[in-house]
Amino acid sequence: MEAMSAESGVDVDRRTDAPGLSVIDPADPAAPMYQLLARLRRPVALRDLMLHPVRTGYAGQDLPDPSTVLPSWEHLYPDVVVDELRVGSLAGSIRCRTYRPSQSAVGLPVLVYCHGGGFMVGSAEDTDYITRRLCAEAGVLVASVNYRLAPEWPFPAGIDDCLAVYGWVRQRAEELGGDRFRVGVAGDSSGASFAAGLPLRAKDAGLPVPSVSLQFAPVPDMRFEQYPSFEQLAPTGMVFDAAFLGFARGAYCRYSQWDHPHISPARAHLAGYPPTCIVVGTHDSLIDSCCAFAESIRSAGGIAELHAPLGMPHGFYFWPGVFPVEEAAAYATVAQFLQRHLVGNATSL
Repeated sequence: MEAMSAESGVDVDRRTDAPGLSVIDPADPAAPMYQLLARLRRPVALRDLMLHPVRTGYAGQDLPDPSTVLPSWEHLYPDVVVDELRVGSLAGSIRCRTYRPSQSAVGLPVLVYCHGGGFMVGSAEDTDYITRRLCAEAGVLVASVNYRLAPEWPFPAGIDDCLAVYGWVRQRAEELGGDRFRVGVAGDSSGASFAAGLPLRAKDAGLPVPSVSLQFAPVPDMRFEQYPSFEQLAPTGMVFDAAFLGFARGAYCRYSQWDHPHISPARAHLAGYPPTCIVVGTHDSLIDSCCAFAESIRSAGGIAELHAPLGMPHGFYFWPGVFPVEEAAAYATVAQFLQRHLVGNATSL
């Protein structure tokens, strides 16, 4: 973890000195071939060439405006106040979006939220619907983090940005109207993987363990090929397929790190792990690894609630109104979980 500083610097997600950037070194004996490739294609590195359409497509370029396809979540949740927050760290300024109920008093429980996107794409703006709904229906204050992305910033940059925000909230939640003794972590997809690893990373950093961990379809084990649901569903998956998952894993971490407890918490010692809620559909290739993770938490003496709606794919909770019944049930389950273990637990540490 990078120590926190009092002042903000350059935004961490906009830094240009990332260690994972592909750069042609003129002194490299292979430079002549790389320079030839630079004249033939953009980007030059095959990795970047593969990543480019993922990022541009994810951002919606040349695609319909989501507002013409989906209902406005601002309209759905008008009583949520959205603001901006910057948290200083030695890595730079970490941009966050905050969400709070407009009629709420001070002392709200807080969720630090980590957006999804395969570790490589996405932003706090992309998960605006999820964070608005959590705020409105669970009555919590949400701080959604714009962390550094892989492959330019591999492990541990992204999770450490989220940890820095978590540490800030644990010290200064009152400045947002929050309660620093009731702070949980949450996320979806790769961000849920951060939410799964953060209790362990916080403990190792000497911070209080999060009050809860809420995970929408995490990747709790980087050795995901061993699970039957991956073998069955990933080869032809529409949202998460085997090729993309392998690419995302390679962008985020090295083979030697696959068993690191902060990357694969399913392989960690989980004594003292906080109450956890995992939401994952039965047609998500990650379902078996999520079930195994929940069972490991329980075996270690912890609380793990698993909500697995039948037939739902990865990301079913992301789109308002597409799966109204399953979506409503999932968010109701989440709100009840947060009420039991975060909102109603005024002495949580």
